[in-house]
Amino acid sequence: MGVRSVCCILLISLIKSSSAHSDVFTSIGHMTDLLFTEKDLVTSLKDYIRAEERKLEQVKQWAKKLDALTATATQDPEGFLGHPVNAFKLMKRLNTEWGEVEDLVLKDMSDGFISNLTIQRQYFPNDEDQTGAAKALLRLQDTYQLDTQTISSGDLPGVTTSSPFKSTLKVDDCFELGKIAYSDADYYHTELWMAQALKQLDEGEETSVDVVSVLDYLSYSVYQQGELERALEHTKRLLSVDPEHQRALGNLKYFDYQLAKQKKAEKEQSAKEESKKERVGKGEYFPEKRKYQQLCRGQGVRMTPRRQSRLFCRYYNNNRHPFYMIGPVKQEDEWDRPRIIRYHDIITEKEMEKVKELAKPRLHRATISNPVTGVLETAQYRISKRRATVHDPQTGKLTTAQYRVSKSAWLVAHEHPVVDRINQRIEDITGLDVKTAEELQVANYGVGGQYEPHFDFGRKDEPDAFKALGTGNRIATWLFYMSDVTAGGATVFPEVGATVKPMKGTAVFWYNLFSSGEGDYSTRHAACPVLLGNKWVSNKWIHERGQEFRRPCGLKETD
Repeated sequence: MGVRSVCCILLISLIKSSSAHSDVFTSIGHMTDLLFTEKDLVTSLKDYIRAEERKLEQVKQWAKKLDALTATATQDPEGFLGHPVNAFKLMKRLNTEWGEVEDLVLKDMSDGFISNLTIQRQYFPNDEDQTGAAKALLRLQDTYQLDTQTISSGDLPGVTTSSPFKSTLKVDDCFELGKIAYSDADYYHTELWMAQALKQLDEGEETSVDVVSVLDYLSYSVYQQGELERALEHTKRLLSVDPEHQRALGNLKYFDYQLAKQKKAEKEQSAKEESKKERVGKGEYFPEKRKYQQLCRGQGVRMTPRRQSRLFCRYYNNNRHPFYMIGPVKQEDEWDRPRIIRYHDIITEKEMEKVKELAKPRLHRATISNPVTGVLETAQYRISKRRATVHDPQTGKLTTAQYRVSKSAWLVAHEHPVVDRINQRIEDITGLDVKTAEELQVANYGVGGQYEPHFDFGRKDEPDAFKALGTGNRIATWLFYMSDVTAGGATVFPEVGATVKPMKGTAVFWYNLFSSGEGDYSTRHAACPVLLGNKWVSNKWIHERGQEFRRPCGLKETD
């Protein structure tokens, strides 16, 4: 095989290994594999340590033996060497045995560990994953209004003091979060996390991060937010630690000049002085996003007693369906407009585990509808690794879509009886034909996993949204919850203020279209970031083609 062929094979291997670990942070299911990888590496590292200890013990024994021997021999060298056996053994030691000791000392015991590490490294997360996980923490901080101390101490909502999984952030962790925010020109979060790092440093926490670096970032991030006096304070403290810091010396003069200029302007235009704006996290100025985050925090609309009285729980058999006459399903009204129904105990533990098992090897970063333009991507059945790009209205450039942090896979009915059985169940309960529905989509959400507000149906300005499928628009959505989520992860409807919490073994159902075929815009919904836990869902998008013009499931058209 030629050099060129070998190079090509190596390049392909690198590409495959690189793609294998991309976007690891977007799926907790995939991240669990990394824990076992790390456990294997720890075992390998301990084997290496034991091998080094055995080698060192042999060297120590050799040194101990020779220490006693040379101590005796050097007291009377001639007398010692006068014994012929001692003379022979000295020659033997210096000519042979010291060479063996040299070989032992030079012997590399790390080969096994390094080999294992090299093999496993292809599955390691990359810089993008680390940055993605960091930004997920910042997103959780904003959505659930958590302060840095709460996150750093690990006291998240849902975490008990006895929890074995409670984890804390050290100074270097806080510093890293601040740096990642800084690289994104997110000075709001840079300040928060550099201030937390400084607080922990002041409390005496030992770390390799120096206070000068923290204060350097902190002073600049505060300055970028227009707070010159505080920027000046941090700069002065920096110089008290490192009086020769060139950038701080320059900033001190500049901040002094700007502050004097600002105070002069304030005196001249005091009548026009604007009230100090509340500093908010990045992106919170979008009204819908604020409403979405409020719902995620449980600050939703409270139904009037009259509306609440119209919501019921019942046993449902879909107009005396033969299969559900003896064992009707448990149906609960979650919301009235739009009508959202929850079905309890609708999927078994074994079925959920089988669906996860089938989906996990195929999970890839989701490609979905564009929240800015609303255009739906048509390749719905493909398990694509291509990450969605959207138009950023602020920069005018195409950027990677961050509005969905999850991985998904599609399961075809004929590949396993469980998938076929689930599809049939959806059809039996809803009375809707699933032959023209999209395949069962399975999604696993990652660190801070979310799906920002979107429509499931194609709107009027998207006439070709599902043209490639040839099955019409998405008439309804069926969503299984296949895990409980300790905190966060709710499905919310910002237009109406509804919040539906994930409950393992249940499913929710709603119509996306009125019977006229018009889209129901009140069904715009979102998946809140997962604050604590692991969220698995699967959904079925049912299309218009093949449906009768009636409302099954006991659902009435709403206005």
